[in-house]
Amino acid sequence: MDYTEKAFEQLYKERYRQMYRLAYSMLEDEEETRDVVSQAFANLWQNKPQVADGSIGGYLLASTRNLCLNVLRQRKLRQEMEKQYKQEQEERDELEHQQLLEELQNVINDNLTEQDRRVLSLHYDEEMTYNETAQALGISCSAVNKHVTRSLSRIRSIFMKPNSKSIAL
Repeated sequence: MDYTEKAFEQLYKERYRQMYRLAYSMLEDEEETRDVVSQAFANLWQNKPQVADGSIGGYLLASTRNLCLNVLRQRKLRQEMEKQYKQEQEERDELEHQQLLEELQNVINDNLTEQDRRVLSLHYDEEMTYNETAQALGISCSAVNKHVTRSLSRIRSIFMKPNSKSIAL
């Protein structure tokens, strides 16, 4: 192979489309395809391997294929790493969520009256309305409102203290 600029330009013009089609069929991404084909030509120019003129087309296609395989391996590795990171993040979030729920439950158990806990449980855990909660406990709607308001206020004041985790209520 003659490595003059003119010969290289001619080779580029003759082989670019074929290399592009091969790379695109493997990568299905125009930007990565252009990068791979450019890299194949850059490697040829920089390394100047001793390749017979009749074999240069095969050499370029093999180089393009190998570069595409590298991109596909990197893509797969990146996807696996992203999946693993996402899974680990979800596990950390779930653990933190569970810890916060435990802390909230401890605050409720340690700082609220039995009636306050029953009202909160029916309203938030059982998803009852104020009317339904009032009927279930035999108290008025305004009493339910007072229990909820007072309980949330107590919980907030405890979590607003220094050295306490913040929970949005």
